[in-house]
Amino acid sequence: METSDKQNIVTLWFLWHFYEMPKFLFSAWKNYLKFGSNYFSIAFLAKTLFSPWRRYKWFYPKSFDIVEFFNTLISNTFSRILGAICRVVLIIMGIVFQIFIFFAGIVAIIFWIFIPLIIILGFLIVFGA
Repeated sequence: METSDKQNIVTLWFLWHFYEMPKFLFSAWKNYLKFGSNYFSIAFLAKTLFSPWRRYKWFYPKSFDIVEFFNTLISNTFSRILGAICRVVLIIMGIVFQIFIFFAGIVAIIFWIFIPLIIILGFLIVFGA
C-alpha cells in the first residue's frame, strides 16, 4: 500500500474491508483454533485415555497377600476408570469448543463481508426507499 496517496478513499476502504480485514480475521480464527487445540490437548488426552488419574497408582505387595493384592488391583482399576472418565469429559469439551469456534469464525467472516450490504439495507428500511 505504498501508493495510498494516489488512490482515493473508496478504493482504500474496499481494499481494507474486503482484503486486509478478512485476511486478519482468518489469522485470528486460526489462532483461536490453535489455542483450543493446545488448551484441551485432545490428542494427548486420547493417547493417555486409560492412564491413572493424576498418576495415582498403588504398588503391589512384594509378598503374597491376597487381600492387599486385590485392594491394590481395585484401587488401580478405579484410578484408571476415573482418569478415563475425566479425560473423555475433557475431550468432549474440547471438541465442542473447537466446533463452536469453527462456526463462530465462519459467522464472523461472513458477517464482516456483508456489513456494507446490511448497513445499506438498514438505511433503506428505516428511511423507506
